[in-house]
Amino acid sequence: MKTIHLLRPYFDSEELEEIQKVLDSGWVSQGSKVKEFEDKIVEYLGVKYAIAVTNCTSALHLALLSIGIKKGDEVLVADFTFPATGHSVLYCGAKPVFVDVDLKTYNITPELIEEKISERTKAIIPVHTFGQPAEMDKIMEIAKDHNLKVIEDAACALGAKYNDKYAGTTGDVGCFSFHARKGITTGEGGMAVTNNKNLADKIRNLSVFGMTSAWDREKSTEFIIPEFTELGYNYKMSDITAAVGVTQLKRLEKIIERKCTLAKYWDEKLQEIEFIEPPYVSENVKHIYQSYVALVDRHINRNKLIVTLVKRGIQTQIGTYASHIQPVYNSNQKCPNSLEIFNRSLALPMYYMLREEDIDVAAAHLKKALEKLA
Repeated sequence: MKTIHLLRPYFDSEELEEIQKVLDSGWVSQGSKVKEFEDKIVEYLGVKYAIAVTNCTSALHLALLSIGIKKGDEVLVADFTFPATGHSVLYCGAKPVFVDVDLKTYNITPELIEEKISERTKAIIPVHTFGQPAEMDKIMEIAKDHNLKVIEDAACALGAKYNDKYAGTTGDVGCFSFHARKGITTGEGGMAVTNNKNLADKIRNLSVFGMTSAWDREKSTEFIIPEFTELGYNYKMSDITAAVGVTQLKRLEKIIERKCTLAKYWDEKLQEIEFIEPPYVSENVKHIYQSYVALVDRHINRNKLIVTLVKRGIQTQIGTYASHIQPVYNSNQKCPNSLEIFNRSLALPMYYMLREEDIDVAAAHLKKALEKLA
């Protein structure tokens, strides 16, 4: 039985060629290839600064530290997200306060933000869920009114746009992921971007132990003994990882175009199937479909559906998590929409090499499975 996978990264020989160049150079830690990757992200997004790190979680952590988040502070977090978002707040000793999301877009509901703001609130982290940007204009207006910083969790959204502006470029810092399920991947990897030099310098310094980086010292004409000016972290990206990123970035627009085509095909298929609805897309955004996440009817046991489909060779998965119910947070917040989406969402196969014929097969099995469970 052939398996139709949930995802498959798109690589070819060019990644191997770029990695070989790095290996041949003898410099495999953070160096010129990381700088090249950062420069290309700067050029693509139209921002001033980009700092490559180990993953999006570390980017979020450093972004929060750069704006001064500390013990006793509160940070508003979109509830429907992978817990890395909330974890990054805990890493700073601060408290994540979860805000419910919109049932249609799965993104943070701006109208619910203000009621969660307290005298301890210092920042907001909207999440551009599955590659659909949140309503940044409204969020930035609220942030300005209450003197709050905005850190964009754009883990899923490299290339997505809100009102023709790239996701991750509106707030104080934008954070991206290059995990295997993202639009482009380096296996693991992340990037923080900003137009604020002070924040960029702080993030970069903290990402290399709070010291001058080895590559910067290598370029100097003088012998420099580094000083450790503050408590930093070993969050730097390697040149091996960056070599994959440089190559992947060349294909980003092609990958996005293909996934948008596949999403439209999925939309058409789901219109013909009962007990499930395709994802909603706002009119003023460019959704890049990091994942294609539909909603099953409330009376359908989504978990049984996933098990039924995998037995038929179709890989599916939950969308992501309702953070407020995770024990680690000990949260008393109520986010009913997020909880409902958590229980009903179904991620369907979506990746560059997926064929329409594969979707036909998956949709047929999905239809039968839903009818059986209804």
